Amino acid sequence: MRRRALKKLPKTLMDPRKRIILALDVDSRAEALRLVHQLQGKVGLFKVGSQLFTAEGPQLVRDIIKMGEQVFLDLKFHDIPNSAVKSAMVTQHLGVSMITVHTGGGLKMMSSIMNALPAGFPRPLVLGVTVLTSLSNQDLQEVGCDATTRDQVIRLARLAEQAGLDGVVASPNEIESLRLQLGNTLMIVTPGIRPLGSDRNDQNRIATPTIALRAGADYLVIGRPITASSDPAESVERILESLKTQQV
Repeated sequence: MRRRALKKLPKTLMDPRKRIILALDVDSRAEALRLVHQLQGKVGLFKVGSQLFTAEGPQLVRDIIKMGEQVFLDLKFHDIPNSAVKSAMVTQHLGVSMITVHTGGGLKMMSSIMNALPAGFPRPLVLGVTVLTSLSNQDLQEVGCDATTRDQVIRLARLAEQAGLDGVVASPNEIESLRLQLGNTLMIVTPGIRPLGSDRNDQNRIATPTIALRAGADYLVIGRPITASSDPAESVERILESLKTQQV
């Protein structure tokens, strides 16, 4: 089944369900498909990351798409331009709706990907990963970056904009700054989402779904607060109810 292209609708016209991306951070086909079956029609996309993709490969992605669902393939390509381009082109023919590249790969790598994706065939939205939500200012200093996480996110987002990417992946802490600096030119996909009462796990820069959407996020990536619950579908409904109650 050919994927349905994502439409860039104004946020006020988007069904809140479509703005939730469920992170399938599991390592087996059976567990992944169980979650997809439970949450079909309740979320906008299913995110397949390196853990699941390494375990099950592209066939699982095809299976989810055949079920009529959209896939966000989060492999964070970061390589020499030629290799990154070839990987991105494979994902296009795989039929996924979103992919990620590391903005740290540089302007040439990102621009090469956008220039190489064939026209006339639905292409995935290309998102630039800025600074991982697990990283703090101290972590950046340890790898030789003297900028704060906020300043580094904005710097990398500007590169993504210059390269023609569709959007960026950034933590809730940087959403407002990105909107102030860049307006609505880039889509913002936000991980590090933790509903009230959820564990932080290994995330440093987090927010509730309501706070993230109010700050200007387009999509929310939510994993363990849903997938680790005894009733994932009920957990999604509670999140949606909180958004409705807060009139987001």
